[in-house]
Amino acid sequence: MPIDSGMVPPPARMAQLTMGTMVSQAISAAAALGVADTLVDGPCQVNEIAARVGADAPGIYRLMRALADVGVFEELDGRRFASTSLGDLLRADAPGSLRAWAIMLGRSFHRQAWTGLEESLRTGEPAFERIHGQPCFDYCRDHPEDGEILDAAMTAVSSQFIATVVQQYEFAAASTVVDVGGGRGGLIAAILTANPHLRGVLFDLPHVVARQVVDQAGVGDRCSFTCGDFFDSVPPGGDVYVLSNIIHDWADETAVRILHNCRAAMGLGGRVLLAEAVLRDDGVPSRTVWADLEMLVMNVRGARQRTENEFRELLARAGLRMTGVVARGHIFDLVEAVPTEP
Repeated sequence: MPIDSGMVPPPARMAQLTMGTMVSQAISAAAALGVADTLVDGPCQVNEIAARVGADAPGIYRLMRALADVGVFEELDGRRFASTSLGDLLRADAPGSLRAWAIMLGRSFHRQAWTGLEESLRTGEPAFERIHGQPCFDYCRDHPEDGEILDAAMTAVSSQFIATVVQQYEFAAASTVVDVGGGRGGLIAAILTANPHLRGVLFDLPHVVARQVVDQAGVGDRCSFTCGDFFDSVPPGGDVYVLSNIIHDWADETAVRILHNCRAAMGLGGRVLLAEAVLRDDGVPSRTVWADLEMLVMNVRGARQRTENEFRELLARAGLRMTGVVARGHIFDLVEAVPTEP
């Protein structure tokens, strides 16, 4: 359903736009079933695909025909299907796989929250807490299956998008990097892989920290795993403190508290790196505006993406001086800050 605004009449274009939720749900279903994994060795007939994933063949045909329309798969003769570069990203073992991200977008806990967008726009209150009865982080703790899906989705985003941006950064002068709120460790694993001289610290809550991703990357011998709450403190002694998609989860006062704890843990030569989707304030089109709506729906009141100037003001309140946006990516950017003079 590619959209060419110059060729499609406005009613047809609006119809296409409103069907975006159907496309997302179809991709999520294909990812959850593992359809793309059945095509790793080449094209396959739809009956065989259905048998391999344990699904209804006519239904699978209708799904794959629809996804072929948007370029995820390619339909061949005899009801055979092949994968595409997009479809490959739904494989569990594909480099840069976004399978977990696609699954999360179709899960009911995420989908139901987005049905509350209209009320969030009226009140400014997050839809997730109103619909599910508790904030997202508490919900995921109490519903571990959904929590694991969310963690896996964030790992996928870190590996595919954020790590690419962070790898543009020069770590030559650093010896220890602390990944604050690093979850499963996808980002610190990527940083340590790209910088063999570095040691890393993966820091998060006890029920979140996991070492599997770091060990699988072959850098577990250079990474320590520390549990704690970044609202209280963060591990001292790091040269660089990386916070990937952390600050956008919180209102200003809470965000300042987290950043202040990072400032307290480092010396004057330390640095803070924020991997965030920085909102543009110069009129340049950016998909970051959609990430900002996600914050309104899913997180606590006041959570949001921020502009460069808003980050500068926030960091200053925490005793940090923003040096600039030091790297930009397709979605996420890298904000650097250093301690202000005491």
